[in-house]
Amino acid sequence: MQPRERLIFPLDVPNQAEAQKFIDLLRGEVGLFKVGLELFMAEGPAFLQFLADRQVDYFLDLKFHDIPATMIAAQAKVMKGARLATVHIDQGIKMRRAIEASKDGCKILGVTVLTHLGPDDLLAMGVAPEYAHNPTKLVLLRAGLAREAGCDGVVCAGSEARAVKEAFGADFLVVCPAIRPAWAAVPGDDQTRITTPTQAIQAGADYLVVGRPIRKAPDPAAAARKVVAEIAAALS
Repeated sequence: MQPRERLIFPLDVPNQAEAQKFIDLLRGEVGLFKVGLELFMAEGPAFLQFLADRQVDYFLDLKFHDIPATMIAAQAKVMKGARLATVHIDQGIKMRRAIEASKDGCKILGVTVLTHLGPDDLLAMGVAPEYAHNPTKLVLLRAGLAREAGCDGVVCAGSEARAVKEAFGADFLVVCPAIRPAWAAVPGDDQTRITTPTQAIQAGADYLVVGRPIRKAPDPAAAARKVVAEIAAALS
């Protein structure tokens, strides 16, 4: 992949009109646009058809989580055209049928540990202390479930990318959110396990999700180019 192709921009905006502004502005600067719950709930599957009609590559980040039969039925309605999509994988191998049914040209990623969670949060959720105090260990446990279920890779923090690659191989995709370039502070940041683009790429990340540092920049296109330049430097 070229450095630009590794950059994912999340369309975390309230409606299609706002999304279209960023698509027009950044289509030549990023590899994929991410559609999450906010925009999907506002516009529904019709927005995915809008992207497909305009040949806009996208990452469907709805984090599907239900019994396999329900997931298969739901995903069949929205998955066509997505390059990447996310599922929760705590059911392990019982998810295999749903994941295999969803691929059709789309790479399926297992969600491991959301990047806004830290040890105290995990303890409060009932996660065993040996995993709560070592999120990387929990990520590896869940990445193993994802691999067993047939996922093509996982979503995890950049600080966990190297461990995932070492455990599951170079072909197992790693997508990293919570990317914060050193030059782009995010006031009131709600992310906990953050890394810079350089740190994540050097750890083995295949894709980086960079939202607010680009979206809130005075010149989002210039900010995207700056992230891509940092990715290119890290790869070299």
